[in-house]
Amino acid sequence: MDVKSRHHLRGDEIDDIVAAIEAGLGVSVEGDAFERVEFTDADREVVLVDGEPYVAFFGDDPFLTVQGAEAFPPEQHVVTVDAGAVSFVSDGADVMRPGIVAADENITEGELVAIAEETHGKVLAIGRALVDGDEMAGDSGRVVESLHHVGDELFEFSV
Repeated sequence: MDVKSRHHLRGDEIDDIVAAIEAGLGVSVEGDAFERVEFTDADREVVLVDGEPYVAFFGDDPFLTVQGAEAFPPEQHVVTVDAGAVSFVSDGADVMRPGIVAADENITEGELVAIAEETHGKVLAIGRALVDGDEMAGDSGRVVESLHHVGDELFEFSV
């Protein structure tokens, strides 16, 4: 990922990002410096918080990256998968119903979600819900589209 531009965010821009993440995940992102990074070879923008890629824009929506979720563990909009799904999700696969052990019932179709593994609660991926949270568990079907995962370009990005 080649950096096209990098600039510090204004206070109101920071407030909007922090408020959106707090509303979506129930956590407050804190830091002294927030910088927006645009890339020449990717649609996505990243927000560095104290130099770390903790926030990314998925479409127009700011959301924690996998690293951001490690630093600020989400309290809501989390989908938890079993051990059998971990390797698939970590490789970027979409989440299928049989692998889900829990899902926040407040998730609405189309919202961004954090995908965590059940043993340690570590976030493996970020995705977009294809169904409401109370419809996620079941026998078959794809329920979360993977947008960012452990080991992808965004995960490997550093400045």
